[in-house]
Amino acid sequence: MDIPSAQRLGKVMGKGEKLIAGLPLWRKSPIAQTTGTLVLFAISLGVRFIVGGVIPPGFPFVTFFPAVILSGFLFGVRNGAVAGVLCGIAAWWFFIAPTSQYDLTTGGVAAMMLYAFVVVTELCVIYLMQRAHGALVRERARCEALAASRGVMFNELQHRVSNNLQVAAGLLSLQRRRIGDPEAAAALDQATRRLGTIGRISRSLYDPNGAALGLDRLLSQLCNDVLDASGRENVTIAVTTEGVPTIEPDSAIPAALIVAEAVANAIEHGFAEGRGGRIDVRITQTKANLKVSVTDNGRGLPAGFDLSKTDSLGLRIATTLARQMNGQFSLSSGAETCAVLALSTQNPAT
Repeated sequence: MDIPSAQRLGKVMGKGEKLIAGLPLWRKSPIAQTTGTLVLFAISLGVRFIVGGVIPPGFPFVTFFPAVILSGFLFGVRNGAVAGVLCGIAAWWFFIAPTSQYDLTTGGVAAMMLYAFVVVTELCVIYLMQRAHGALVRERARCEALAASRGVMFNELQHRVSNNLQVAAGLLSLQRRRIGDPEAAAALDQATRRLGTIGRISRSLYDPNGAALGLDRLLSQLCNDVLDASGRENVTIAVTTEGVPTIEPDSAIPAALIVAEAVANAIEHGFAEGRGGRIDVRITQTKANLKVSVTDNGRGLPAGFDLSKTDSLGLRIATTLARQMNGQFSLSSGAETCAVLALSTQNPAT
């Protein structure tokens, strides 16, 4: 079955389910239900008279069974029973020999017993179906309530984790004010920034079902946060995507940290000494690969730069995180400096 056909089938099933959920009709109006039952009985009797010349004498109940079934489905089993009694009396009087009297031959007794058996069976089936559907509706409502509760708890947990990380970052920031050593102060600044980054990412992981996250939205907000935190107004950043990039929640934080490190490195080193420029973040995803490139038109890498031998803690963290995700982080410089995170989407990190 193709996708449009499946969608049409789903819509039809959804409408049918809503119709069944509304049965029996007019639950708060017994008079309306009784009137509907009488209308169905009258229609079945009239149709039986109309087709009387076509149907053989051995089928006195042929138009009455549908009336009983419809009455039971539409107006409840009690009204179905009322329709069954009325239809049985009418069939007995008008269509079972001897007609126009309530005397029964052996064949008439057998016919009425068969009719009673069929009607009782139909009403029992309708009753059981309605009970099963009612139980299903109640169970579904319970599951929806549990799912909503789980979603609220999940969001609350994410907020608490994020808030705790922000508190830790704040404590590090306070501690940094008491340190006079520039290198130690810079290390604490970087640790504070990374904790803040993890906290902001955690606020975006709001899917309790573990569904893949939209990477463009996640990184757009993150990159703007990193730029705002730097206080640089002469540097612009743009995030573009190719396709519909997504990432699993387990890989979201390390991937976002790597991109944040690349953006922060471009701002700190590429645009050092107040130099302005632009940073372009491009996200490309295919069936086999996910690639995020961070390109800046800053002053470039120093001569002889070797990523494997760098003493930059941020770049070493980025390289290590990429390796842990079975990916690769690279940094190159030409006309522009480009940091690239490449991941395989066929073998996601667990």
